[in-house]
Amino acid sequence: MNRRDAAKLAATGLVLQAGARAAGVPVQGGFDVKTFGARGDGKALDTSAINQAIDAAAKAGGGTVVFPAGTYASYSIHMKSKVSLYLGPGATILAADSTSTTGYDAAEPMELDKYQDYGHSHFHNSLIWGEGLQDIGILGPGMIYGKGLSKGTGPGIKAEDSHVGNKSISLKNCRNVTLRDFAILQGGHFGILATGVDNFTIDNLRIDTNRDGMDIDCCRNVRVSNCSVNSPWDDAIVLKSSFGLGYARSTDMVTVTNCLVSGSFALGSMLDGTFKPLPTGERIPRTGRIKFGTESNAGFKNVTITNCTFDGCQGLALETVDGAIFEDVAISNIAMRDIISAPIFMRLGSRMRGPAGVPVGVLRRVIISNIVCSNSAAYLGSIISGIPGHPIENIKISDVYVQHQGGGTTQNAAIVPPEKEDAYPEPGMFGTIPSHGFFIRHAKNIELSNIEIETLKPDQRPFAVMNDVEGVDLFRIKAPKVIGVPVCVLNGVRDFRIAASQSLVPDTHVERADHQTV
Repeated sequence: MNRRDAAKLAATGLVLQAGARAAGVPVQGGFDVKTFGARGDGKALDTSAINQAIDAAAKAGGGTVVFPAGTYASYSIHMKSKVSLYLGPGATILAADSTSTTGYDAAEPMELDKYQDYGHSHFHNSLIWGEGLQDIGILGPGMIYGKGLSKGTGPGIKAEDSHVGNKSISLKNCRNVTLRDFAILQGGHFGILATGVDNFTIDNLRIDTNRDGMDIDCCRNVRVSNCSVNSPWDDAIVLKSSFGLGYARSTDMVTVTNCLVSGSFALGSMLDGTFKPLPTGERIPRTGRIKFGTESNAGFKNVTITNCTFDGCQGLALETVDGAIFEDVAISNIAMRDIISAPIFMRLGSRMRGPAGVPVGVLRRVIISNIVCSNSAAYLGSIISGIPGHPIENIKISDVYVQHQGGGTTQNAAIVPPEKEDAYPEPGMFGTIPSHGFFIRHAKNIELSNIEIETLKPDQRPFAVMNDVEGVDLFRIKAPKVIGVPVCVLNGVRDFRIAASQSLVPDTHVERADHQTV
């Protein structure tokens, strides 16, 4: 152990005395898994030794279970209250391959699993899991490698197969939880699934995975900071509000800051620092974004996202389609590059996957500012789309610069996107949209200011198409002016204003427009 590592361990009360290892007793708060028989050779199963160390720490009133350098093959690891895992430098917890007769804990029964995906309904079939716990953590510079876990879909082992592990870390109904400094490689269906976790800190994690990076579901007071997530095959950082607890619970008081999300790097190459590009043609379209939803039964309230970068992935997605109340969200200082779908996608729908009798949700009071996006997909601009009778309300978007590939045609401009009120929400759900800047439908009190759109090729579509919108203010809009192409197309629009955009159109106020261009 070098001097820096020794100092770090000492500062957290984890210094171990080698002479006490054979006795299997804690030393200055640390329980070394090798004391309990762990081999750490990547071949022998260390499940029993790891869980014995956790049990000993819990019986002592709490403590830290330490993983020295080595590779610890394991099945399900059972977290306990007041116990943390410390993955030391060079330490890896390896998700072992399961067989038809041995492997991970069975998925616990869940009568209401029809309301969310299988992975959101079961928690015990995981590499590391805890339920109903408090004061727990996973810390240190080591790694969790989910090699033996199921992705939940596709060929090969399925999540619902007996003894198959589905997630790297799964936490349910816990509080006072800290995850800090470690890496996850190939995390299974979820690198982290946290459902009903309150007072939750996720800091300085590196996740390079083949499905979701981290899902924060029905949680309160969550801080996600300084994390890097490469997840070409699914979402990177996701806020959800599912029925996975057996009742609807909102996700409240969340901050996401100083994070990278990506879909552009080959698996493992973000972790090793080589940042190799994903092979051409592999996983199209790539995901890797920050998203609210799709599971959206209760709500998303009082959330901020700031100082994040998106690379080679989809853009921001704000979705409520199962009755959730989505409100009081601020998003700022986002840099995007090579975005393969809408830079901003806001969707209020009526899929209503949940108990009967729940009303359609709301999406309101959202501020998005300081966004820069380069080389965005040509067929989609940004989308704000409610459904008839249920408008998205009170949205302010400002200081946005989007460069997209352009090339839209007059035929594209004539498209009327389908409503798809009960469809699964994705930016591409409507196909090519008839505008290259913003498509806004079923909305109320929308303000766009200091927006500039650059097209790499001439685009024959208008800057904006608005259908069934009440109260629209556009201020200081810049976009390429194409002869014969209107700036805005207004269908069923009331109280429309555009100002300080003289390079496109004089200041204009339209009280009502059934079918009008500006």
